[in-house]
Amino acid sequence: MSMKPPLSDLPIKTAENGFYRGFSVNVTVVSKIIISLLVVWCIVWPTQAGTILGNWNTAILAQFAAWYIWVVTAFVLVCIGLAIWPAAGRLNLGTVGEKPEFSNFSWFSMMFGAGIGVGMLTWAVAEPVAHFKNNPSVIQGVTTALDVDNVRTAYVWSYLHWGLGAWACYAIAGLALAFFSYRRGLPLTIRSSLTPLFGKSLSGTVGHVIDIVAVVATILGVAQTLGFGVEQFVAGLTRIGIGGLALEDGSATTLGIVVALLVIMGASTMSALSGVGKGIKWLSNINMVLSIFLLGFFIIFGATWFGASAFFIGIWDYLVALPWLSFNVYSSDGVEGSEAFLLTQWQGWWPVFYWAWWIAFAPFVGLFLARISRGRSIREFVLGAMIVPSLMCFVWFAWAGGTAIDLELNGGANGLILDAANGDKIFAMTEFMLAPIAQALAWAMAVLIVVLLMTFLVTSADSAVLIVNTINAAGDEGPKARPHILFWGAALAFVVGGLLISGGTGAIQTAMVIGALPFSLVMALMCIALIKAIWNDSRREAAGVATTIDPETMVMPAE
Repeated sequence: MSMKPPLSDLPIKTAENGFYRGFSVNVTVVSKIIISLLVVWCIVWPTQAGTILGNWNTAILAQFAAWYIWVVTAFVLVCIGLAIWPAAGRLNLGTVGEKPEFSNFSWFSMMFGAGIGVGMLTWAVAEPVAHFKNNPSVIQGVTTALDVDNVRTAYVWSYLHWGLGAWACYAIAGLALAFFSYRRGLPLTIRSSLTPLFGKSLSGTVGHVIDIVAVVATILGVAQTLGFGVEQFVAGLTRIGIGGLALEDGSATTLGIVVALLVIMGASTMSALSGVGKGIKWLSNINMVLSIFLLGFFIIFGATWFGASAFFIGIWDYLVALPWLSFNVYSSDGVEGSEAFLLTQWQGWWPVFYWAWWIAFAPFVGLFLARISRGRSIREFVLGAMIVPSLMCFVWFAWAGGTAIDLELNGGANGLILDAANGDKIFAMTEFMLAPIAQALAWAMAVLIVVLLMTFLVTSADSAVLIVNTINAAGDEGPKARPHILFWGAALAFVVGGLLISGGTGAIQTAMVIGALPFSLVMALMCIALIKAIWNDSRREAAGVATTIDPETMVMPAE
């Protein structure tokens, strides 16, 4: 049977005039309604919203924990497989001979900043410390909480949550979008990545539903990141002397939440109006430079040798444990307080929560990665979008988190870091390190971290607004109408604020886990579609049939 050229035309109806000119009305309006209803529900009926969302979250964690763990494992295997598969790894995510738009430094800066740069400032210190206190080995009595024998286990779990699994979620989404958009000329939107499975039917209702699911997941995933970021931003402002924004336990007051969101979302909306090539690119470069400075401080003046041990030995332990960790699912015996119950509960709080977070974040980061990775090969993309960022996260966890653990074990911190709120731990640690030398240095470091945190938050938020509008505009990467950028900037602020006020970061976490579930199915289908497309393209090449659009005409050559 003769091979036909791949599908390269997927018309998506957009409004020709009026307020929604250039946008898919079906996707945009329904997405706005869903997010608006969520905001109103959480603000007007916070108790009811918290209870119902909590019940849904409990049911999902009980029924789909294994699904989340195994599907992320599948993403890792598919990414690595595509990189080492000769027929796939060499393929260019663009037309023949196309070169990358951004330099390697700007590419990595934007990728890391929009990906999980915010998370590093909170969790690079907080997570190793949290697992140093408790993890499955402690629950099972294999290691001792807050003792030296628990350090290596703490790093295995930290690296698991922020390593290959996290970035494989982003890489799968980015690969699929870049492959079908830049090689085949399809719209840069989520539905295009499923064309090998559903074909032209994606122009209609099926495609609209897929894009709506992606928009909702994106808003909730980014809201999770911004929720943690807002809490830490308020903690930082309090550390540098701005009072009235936090309670005694370190959590943000309503005033603190409002002030933080006005600053962050105001700046991010203005940046989004300037586009990827200007505001986002420059913000990403700035926060990368500041990140290198802060990380260098921990490496040079922190626990240098402790961090080196945590990095190299931790990676070894992580890779040895990865096959088992990738498939293990704890099952509860239903007896509250028992070992089996505690292990299942811990897995829901940590790995399952993280896998849901990365999946919810994947449409945003994936589409953004696709947007900035045009012209790179699949092998280069996987190396740059999965392996290198994982190593960068490990460096942060090793020296920032390692410094915190070493100060608690050997440096006389005496619980100062352990007892601080998660978002405040990095401030507590740097103040403990610098205040004895000069209080002004501790204050200056707090200011630097606040500035860095703000640039990360602004980069994530403005990227998310642009990505949501790209999906709503049927993949159009061009300038978007200002009212729609302003709407999604405000919507994101209200989602974060509403959920924080009604139930804290736990409410955002719950909403995000729920929103990620349907998109996890979409991502599983992406894997199948991508493998099918590359396999068929190798057959087309053997038969002399075109597999990419012509760079001159930007259409697929005729058979």
